[in-house]
Order: sequence, then structure tokens, then C-alpha cells
Amino acid sequence: MIVRPTHHWFRMLFVWNGSVLRSILPQLALMTLVSVLAVATHGRVFGEKIPLDVAPFALCGVALSIFLAFRNNVSFDRYWEARRIWGHVLNATRTLASQALCYLPADAAQDGTSSGRIEFVNGVIAFVYALKHQLRGTDPTDDLSRYLGAEPARRLAPLHFRPIAILNDLRQKLAELERRGAISGTQLWMFDAQLNELATTVGGCERIASTPIPYAYGVMLHRTVYLYCVLLPFGLVDSIGVATPIIAVFMSYTLIALEAIASEIAEPFGTAPHHLALDAMTRNIERSLLELCGKDVPAEAAPGPGYLLT
Repeated sequence: MIVRPTHHWFRMLFVWNGSVLRSILPQLALMTLVSVLAVATHGRVFGEKIPLDVAPFALCGVALSIFLAFRNNVSFDRYWEARRIWGHVLNATRTLASQALCYLPADAAQDGTSSGRIEFVNGVIAFVYALKHQLRGTDPTDDLSRYLGAEPARRLAPLHFRPIAILNDLRQKLAELERRGAISGTQLWMFDAQLNELATTVGGCERIASTPIPYAYGVMLHRTVYLYCVLLPFGLVDSIGVATPIIAVFMSYTLIALEAIASEIAEPFGTAPHHLALDAMTRNIERSLLELCGKDVPAEAAPGPGYLLT
């Protein structure tokens, strides 16, 4: 995710970091070449005049803009739903950690804290890290070892659904406490409700990650955009002459950039510049829960080079 201060309107015209311009420069170079050829040949290909004018492009442009708007809306809905789910993760983990600190029995700990309570909260933090790593396909061993210990982390290593396994372990601990009479049935029900909320967030993230936008939509939009952009100079050359490359490349930038942005945000859990900052959100949850426990809080995640917050 690109995080940078808002600039003056004039400076925004020349922003490079955070724009998709860098990724679509080859396509714009191709469109520039096609536009120059159209002007140089007066709209002819192999000596034959391409009989195009502005009218068909106006009609096709309306249909293309509607389809681009549909694709962008679908992509942003996926992005925004993913962000809402992680906001729900934050709320549910805070509630669960607060319940653990208030309702779980205090064990013998010389510093006045409850080792069992802290262990439970550590398990909740480990769940958040496990979810982040599952969505990004990265190795969670180091983060799980910090909060669960080396042996539990090794036990979880071969599993495919580590967040669910961690929730199951937390539920087993609560069930054992209830059997011993350390917590009441009502308290167990309250804990279980929050664990169910976290399990629901895992399912929501898995739904987004495992169900991409149907491939046919992407292929159709991609072909339509590029065909429109390639033919556009031949429809403009008789009307605006040498200004054709400027207008054609500007229109190509608009359409190709919209397609590129939609394709990127449609898969929100990666590490591309416009994906969700899962590292920062995970760190934020960790900081919040450690503060509840009275522990030292790590530094807040900050944007790296290029204003990129991962």
C-alpha cells in the first residue's frame, strides 16, 4: 500500500511513486509508435486506407467505459471487503484478549501477571500472524516461535490451515478450564463467540483469495482495451492530424491504467504497491494486544522506500 502525504494539485500531476505509470510504460510506448505510424502513413496500412472516423470510437468508448467501471467496481469491492475483514480481526482479537485478561484465572506469577492469561493472548497474536502468512504464502515459523514457542511452531509447520489449528488449541484450553470449573459456562460461551468470529474472518479471507474474478472477464476486457487503443489513432488522424499521438496516448494511458489498477487490487493480499498492508495491520494488532497485557510495544510499522507500506 502506498502511503504518502497529499500534495498540491500541480505536484500531483508529476507524481511517480504510487502511480501505475511505471508498470504501463511499455504499453504506452507501443501506442506512441502506432500513433506516429498512423500520422506518417495518413491512416494507411500496407497502402490501404483504414476507413475510420471518430463516430464508432464514441459508441465503442461508451460500452468500454461501462465495462471498465464494472470491472473496477468488482475489484474495489474485493479490496474493500478484505480490508473490512481485517478490521473485524482487529476488533475480535481485542475483545478476546480483554476477556482473557479479565476472566481467565490468574496463575502463579511472581511479577503479579498471569502467565496463563499472557499465554492465551500470545496465542491470539500468533493466530493473526498465521493468517497473514497463509494469505501471502510465506513461512510463519519465526513469528509463531516468538509467541507459541519452538515446539508448537514445529507442530504447526506441516499443517495447511494453521490459523484454524491455533483457534482449535485456544478452544481446547478454554474447554479444559471450564471442565475444571475455572470459568463458567457463560464465560466459555462469550469466549467461544469471539473464536467463532475469528474463524469467520479466516473463511472470508480464504473466499477472496481462492475465488478470483472469472478469467474470461479479464481476457475480454484486456483484448477490448488494446484493440480500441491500437485502432484509435487511425480514427483520429483525419480529424486532428499531428495531434493524434498526444490524444491517442492520453486515452491509452487512461484505459490501460484503469485495467492495471483493477487487476492489482482484485487480489488484495499480496505485496504489490496497491495491495493491503498486511504487515502493518498485523503489527498494529500485535501492538494493541501487547499494550493490553502491559508488555513492551514494538515500533509502529512505517513506509519503506517509495512510500510502500507492506
